[in-house]
Amino acid sequence: MVVAMVAASMASGLRIKAMAELCCYLTVVLCAFLVPCLAKLTTIEHPVKPNRSLSFLVVGDWGRKGFYNQSEVAFQMGRIGEKLKIDFVISTGDNFYDNGLTSVYDPAFRDSFTNIYTAKSLQKPWYSVLGNHDYRGNVEAQLNPTLRSVDKRWICMRSFVLKTELVDIFFVDTTPFVDKYFTDPEDHTYDWKGVEPRKNYLSSLIKDLKAEMRNSTALWKFAVGHHAIKSLGHHGDTAQLIKFLLPVLKDNNVDVYMNGHDHCLEHITSMNGAMQYLTSGGGSKAWRGDLKPDDDVNHSAKFLYDGQGFMSLEMNENEAMILFYDVEGLVLHQWKISKQLRSAV
Repeated sequence: MVVAMVAASMASGLRIKAMAELCCYLTVVLCAFLVPCLAKLTTIEHPVKPNRSLSFLVVGDWGRKGFYNQSEVAFQMGRIGEKLKIDFVISTGDNFYDNGLTSVYDPAFRDSFTNIYTAKSLQKPWYSVLGNHDYRGNVEAQLNPTLRSVDKRWICMRSFVLKTELVDIFFVDTTPFVDKYFTDPEDHTYDWKGVEPRKNYLSSLIKDLKAEMRNSTALWKFAVGHHAIKSLGHHGDTAQLIKFLLPVLKDNNVDVYMNGHDHCLEHITSMNGAMQYLTSGGGSKAWRGDLKPDDDVNHSAKFLYDGQGFMSLEMNENEAMILFYDVEGLVLHQWKISKQLRSAV
């Protein structure tokens, strides 16, 4: 009888242990599914200068192994970067042509980035988003932190937030918003791992952006994406961004939206708000010859340039100064935004 009772007790204990282990396993599995849904955007903090100012360069559509004047633009970026004592560089995407990177060992990373942007002033963090050409390659390779062992400057994620004491900059993965890459990819193959199912991906991204922007207490709010919301360049406006992203930016009083994609430089001001739309996509191949200033019926375009170049931005608590440069480093356009007045002068 005693033996039978001990055996029953042991069996009961084993069942309890098994149930506990099962519950633990199910909890882990459940968390594995919940974490991606509950995860917020990655946040990176960057210090400002001792005088509470910030300066940086913005360039896009550049990665062509130095060709199409990429090296010349890089040289001028180095010169202006030294003059302004920049804190970092923003890349608006299409970082490696024509089809992104093949792997973390792809020599294109060094040939188009490390060996091109060699100026001392450019040895600062490069905060980068993906463009549509990057999605034609191995996306995970370009996002892989292993690349930082090749070049410590490289910081690239799908979407993230860069926080400073002056400005919160929201980097947005815009390529998955664009319908045609899914419905009419032509002869291109896109790497949608990590994106599909697309509807869930975009819904989660918009939800996270709303939360991050709503909780931001920064004096300034900027956003960065590859595709233009407003543009008079070759590709023009991006309808899906106007529908899904623009309302989020407006509701949260974003001051500036910066993009690439169109291989030109342009500045469009909002007709019904304070937001400025800035295109810096002249990092290499440009001169398409098809800017559309005649389409600007409301005369909101302040500057259009069909050529290579880049942009700088200097800011403090009260104002932000935007300058556009050509391939020779000449200032083509400048614009000052006053935070106190919420208007451009």
